[in-house]
Amino acid sequence: MERGKKESKAMKTMKLLAGCAFAAFMAAAAIWLVLLRVEKSELSGYEKREGLVAMRDVPEGQLITAENRGDYFAMESIDARIVPESALMVAEQAENVVARTVIGKGCVLTEGHLRQVESITAGMKEPVVAGFRAEDLCQVVGGVLRAGDRIHVFASEEENGTLLIWENVYVQQVFDGTGNAIESSDRTTPAQRINVFLDKEDVEDFYTRLDQGTLRVVKIWRQGGKE
Repeated sequence: MERGKKESKAMKTMKLLAGCAFAAFMAAAAIWLVLLRVEKSELSGYEKREGLVAMRDVPEGQLITAENRGDYFAMESIDARIVPESALMVAEQAENVVARTVIGKGCVLTEGHLRQVESITAGMKEPVVAGFRAEDLCQVVGGVLRAGDRIHVFASEEENGTLLIWENVYVQQVFDGTGNAIESSDRTTPAQRINVFLDKEDVEDFYTRLDQGTLRVVKIWRQGGKE
C-alpha cells in the first residue's frame, strides 16, 4: 500500500514537471514568434535602393571608362535612408568620366565625385588624344605625370624666346616602359609615354615642335588637390 502511494506521488511529480516544461517551451516559442514578428516589422521599414559603390580607393584624376568601370565600382543594395539625392543609380553613368578627387572604398558614388570628359574638352572643335614619349620633353617633370594632371606646354624660339603655346592641357593617361597604364595612386613608376587631349587642328604643330625638340612642359601645382 505504502509503495503504491509513493509511485502515485512520483507519477504526479513527473507529470507536473512535464507540464511545467511544456508550458515553458510554449512560452519561449510564443516570445520567439513575437520577437521574429517585431524584427520583420522593423526590417520592412528599411527601403533598399540600387546604387554604385566604390570597391576600392579611386585616385583623383582617374579616367573611368566602360572597360575599367568594373575595376572600381559595383552596383549594390543600399539603405535608402543614407543614399544622397545625387547618387548615381545606373552603372553607365560612371563611364567616360574622371574622378574629381579621391573616392574612398565603400563610398556611395554621386554626381559630385565625377567630371564628364566632355567638360575637359569643352572649347575644342575636334578633341583628340595625342601621345608622346617622355624623352621628347626632357622627361616631363621627372616622369611623375599622372592621369588627371594639367600641364602647360612651352616652346623655345630663337627670335621670341620661350613662349606658352598650350595651357591647361589635360593628361588623359600615362604608361610605363612596357606599355602598361600607370594608376594615379602610383607615385613612383616613371611615366614613359603620355597621352593628352588636344584639338585636332593643333596636332600637326605639336608633333612638328616635338621633332624639333623645342617643347617643354611644366605641371600645374594644385593646392589641396584642387585645380
